[in-house]
Amino acid sequence: MDEDEPRRLTLGELIRRQRELAELPMRQLAAMVGISNPYLSQIERNLREPSDRVLHAIADHLHLSADALVAESSRSHGEGLSAVTKAIREDPDLTTSQRNAVEEMYEAFREVTIARRKRPSRSDDPNGDLGD
Repeated sequence: MDEDEPRRLTLGELIRRQRELAELPMRQLAAMVGISNPYLSQIERNLREPSDRVLHAIADHLHLSADALVAESSRSHGEGLSAVTKAIREDPDLTTSQRNAVEEMYEAFREVTIARRKRPSRSDDPNGDLGD
């Protein structure tokens, strides 16, 4: 990573930062979400992954989208992402919902193409059918 490039935050760090920006004590957010204070602390320190229910509840109480939190932390790590997906996620000219829609379409196209590659072509058909 380039020294001039800011370090990206993990999901836990993003949650902690948003909680602090909202000026919510950890105990208060944990109570609002319906989880224990130690569990929230573990989430913020990246020792535990929140369930979908907990993640959505945290996001709701911080007035954020759970998808935005996950996307931002995924973008931070960029693990296993194609160059196209990275470009979509980093495009400043798209809104979050547009990014999500474009990424979803791109992934659907990729899945179809990958599935087609795995199927034998009709020219490989032992019956000799060449029609498409």
